[in-house]
Amino acid sequence: MRIETLAVHAGHVPDPATGAVSPPIYLSTTFAREEDLSLPHGFLYARSDNPTRRALEAALAPLEGGAVALAFASGMAATAAVFQSLAPGDHVVAPADAYHGTGKLLKEVLAPWGLASSFVDMTDLAAVERALTSRTRLVWVETPSNPALAVTDIARVAEVAHAAGARCVCDNTWATPLLQRPLALGADIVMHATTKYLGGHSDVTGGALVLKEDGEAAARLRSIQALGGGVPSAFDCWLVHRGIRTLPHRMRGHCDNAESVARFLADHPKVQMVHYPGLESDPGHSVAKRQMSRYGGMVSFQVDGGAAPALGVVSRVRVFTRATSLGGPESLIEHRASVEGPDTRTPPGLLRCSIGLEHVDDLIEDLDQALA
Repeated sequence: MRIETLAVHAGHVPDPATGAVSPPIYLSTTFAREEDLSLPHGFLYARSDNPTRRALEAALAPLEGGAVALAFASGMAATAAVFQSLAPGDHVVAPADAYHGTGKLLKEVLAPWGLASSFVDMTDLAAVERALTSRTRLVWVETPSNPALAVTDIARVAEVAHAAGARCVCDNTWATPLLQRPLALGADIVMHATTKYLGGHSDVTGGALVLKEDGEAAARLRSIQALGGGVPSAFDCWLVHRGIRTLPHRMRGHCDNAESVARFLADHPKVQMVHYPGLESDPGHSVAKRQMSRYGGMVSFQVDGGAAPALGVVSRVRVFTRATSLGGPESLIEHRASVEGPDTRTPPGLLRCSIGLEHVDDLIEDLDQALA
């Protein structure tokens, strides 16, 4: 079944009680037992399971070609669950340019707990191999990366991880399952911040893990999901599930607009560099062309002169909204180094753009006047 059909139908069945085509939202926190104390429908308590969450998880797994999915209250909750499934003394290899929150989680929360981590350039396979130790249990991949859109060869990194006895986990938030299928390329687990493109409307916070196999790792993560309690509300699950139904068509619009914006920026005299794997000049283009069907809706660019001119551009936009996050219908722009703070690795002149679904000519005209 093709992904457009899966997006519409996966996890959706008419409500058996009423025939409703749009699924109900099950807000109950607890579920009744029979006289013999059995649970006729398999639900006990909302933290451990909920019908609306189960429907979302049933939709997420086939989108990524996985065996099982688990929904969380945020992308960071999903990420934390993966790291919490490891043991003190274990070692993680992560990208040097990973999402800022992922690095802070490893360094500030999990390092004191005993989880070791090394941060490397994931586009350099030799650097990944050098970082591996006898205690490495997990290699974290984020591609395209945030905010520089570096592209990691998922298949090759997964091979290196497996040879060292480690799992490979891929943050697929920016590409979405429409553009990139990490499990098919060798990854063991995929992470999504469903807040972004899967929800798609800037109105819900969520996260998810999709696993290739429903085995020991899945059981461990289910336990952390239930005992840790970082689960989404029924309404949040319903919103993400609804957003998935239009994901394929929204992503085509995001990609169309982003490709045009990237080409415009690449030719602009005040732009020093454009980070977008769809450009043939981008260092990640050849790998992206091999493992992605298209190149996504995110574009970063560096303004000549550094922070001051970049902040000037941000102050002058009229169609773009100055805000964090991505994946909604509205176009967003932010000076990423300001958001990340004093320990940022992001170049001071870099602006990150989530390219929305407005008319592309309006977006280009807005950037043109802001760069003037």
